[in-house]
Amino acid sequence: MDMKLCVYRDNDERRLGLVRGDDVIDVAASAAQLGVSVPTDMLDVIANDAQHRAALAQIEEKGVVAGKLGQLRLAPPVTRPEKILCVGLNYRKHAEESKMPIPSSPVYFAKFANSLAGHGDEIAIPEVAREVDYEVELVAVMGRRCRNVSEDEALEAVFGYTIGNDLSARDLQMRTPQWLYGKAIDGFAPLGPYLVTADEVGDPQRLGLRLYLNGELRQNSSTSDMIFTVAQVIADLSRIMTLEPGDLIYTGTPEGVILGRAEKVWLKPGDEMACEIDGLGRLENRLVAG
Repeated sequence: MDMKLCVYRDNDERRLGLVRGDDVIDVAASAAQLGVSVPTDMLDVIANDAQHRAALAQIEEKGVVAGKLGQLRLAPPVTRPEKILCVGLNYRKHAEESKMPIPSSPVYFAKFANSLAGHGDEIAIPEVAREVDYEVELVAVMGRRCRNVSEDEALEAVFGYTIGNDLSARDLQMRTPQWLYGKAIDGFAPLGPYLVTADEVGDPQRLGLRLYLNGELRQNSSTSDMIFTVAQVIADLSRIMTLEPGDLIYTGTPEGVILGRAEKVWLKPGDEMACEIDGLGRLENRLVAG
């Protein structure tokens, strides 16, 4: 299934959309009009995509347009993941700029659904946080249950990819060896703008990724600089836990974060961040006071 999917807000309701150029197709309205049966929940699509490829392709071609991508209020493309798993220090140059040793095995931490935010959402900096930083990341979205999957077969379990921003309060993150307190903050895992299926993305280790702060390019690298590939991370995680459809894996950030700069001017209310990854769109968020 070669397509882009999003979740958009319609008043208090969240609706599944298919992205076709600049248009967003309303999946539920289109299914009713065309007389086809498809899930209207992203997790159901992810878990059962093989059953619904033909119907979704028909909807993408002939469906009802809900509006323009740039005009709709987008939600995170996955809103109810069972797990949000994150890899730290997974780019060699980022580990070096952070003055931390190159890891011999992946460094993991977790975020939770409270941290998710959509494209265009304003994100509040909590009063307790003083040193807030950005981190553009490729996010893998699992498509099927897997346990003890091999590295060679790991990418077959991925449904698609999207953009993440692993916002971090460095002062809170570094106060103990465990990073959770500076990572799992409300809204500190922006995700989107949409989800691109794995077959459309191709090799996840050949994607350029960039972050702009108030229009200034701050991060500019490639996923080829990862220490542990997406496949290696999935295989490694699956040795100790069952990965489920909809699980999110934030795969690390490249160099260029504020932590690694000689002059550290931390993020503040009013700052605007834009994350880009080749083929995955542009994720934009603005910071506000908490």
